[in-house]
Amino acid sequence: MKAGLGALLILLAGAAQAVELRLPAGARQMIARDTVQDRFLAPVGVFAEGELPDVVLEGPVLRSAWRIDVADLTPLQLIAPLRRQLEEAGFRIVLDCAAEVCGGYDFRFASEVLPAPNMYVNIRSFNALTALRGPVDAPMQAVNVIASTSDGAAFIQIIQVESGVEEPDVVALPVPGPLVLDNSLPQALIEDGHVILTALDFESGTSELSQGPFSMLETLADMLRAQPDLRIALVGHTDNTGGLEGNIALSVSRAEAVRQRLISQYGIAGARLEARGMGYLAPVTTNATEAGREANRRVEAVVLAE
Repeated sequence: MKAGLGALLILLAGAAQAVELRLPAGARQMIARDTVQDRFLAPVGVFAEGELPDVVLEGPVLRSAWRIDVADLTPLQLIAPLRRQLEEAGFRIVLDCAAEVCGGYDFRFASEVLPAPNMYVNIRSFNALTALRGPVDAPMQAVNVIASTSDGAAFIQIIQVESGVEEPDVVALPVPGPLVLDNSLPQALIEDGHVILTALDFESGTSELSQGPFSMLETLADMLRAQPDLRIALVGHTDNTGGLEGNIALSVSRAEAVRQRLISQYGIAGARLEARGMGYLAPVTTNATEAGREANRRVEAVVLAE
């Protein structure tokens, strides 16, 4: 789709017709990632007591992210017209929340978000919406929208899944390569708010970080030294092998291993670093292939509010 188009076609269940979601003028598509048979955990409530309520749908999943280079937009201005269009198309809104009400940091990292720089969620300025067709416990279709704004730009992510479609043969899907080069990490971290720390080497199933060296950590440490007021969270992620509780514990341990390396080897003050873990709740690609699972096992650096 050409940049500047203000509309997105979303196929509805039954494929008899399509609903046109009209996006703001100037919206340009940053990424589209469609999978013929996948699983999507559609949020149906806010993050509370350590959990994000969701409903699981399996079928074709369409993911896209859009950017609007306009200042002074609010997340509500972005999401309200889309909510109205979905209601007019017969969808029922089951989640409609903003930033801290959604759960802030925890909601963002428990939700599926396309990778930066294609999509950016400002944890202090976003709205989230989930619309369903069918009963909440077994919907036929779900549309999830996240709208966020930052200085000078706005972002919209739309994920749609239709359940009950006959499963095709499993195919290997391409996995995106490293998102950020070492020398562009500072710019990406400041502009996008988070970045994947690539090429970290953990022993399989453990939180033991190998000796390295890791140029990405050295670059991150240099940035922290140059900006003494900067604080970051290190967020661990896993693939979907095993249970959620064990994977969250493993992801926290891996984030803590990176935190300790920055403290012990690079002299970064521990008070400037947090270690969190999301387990398998925020994949960057499918877990249906080994390459995808490898990509999902990662640690991200996230800028914290001052």
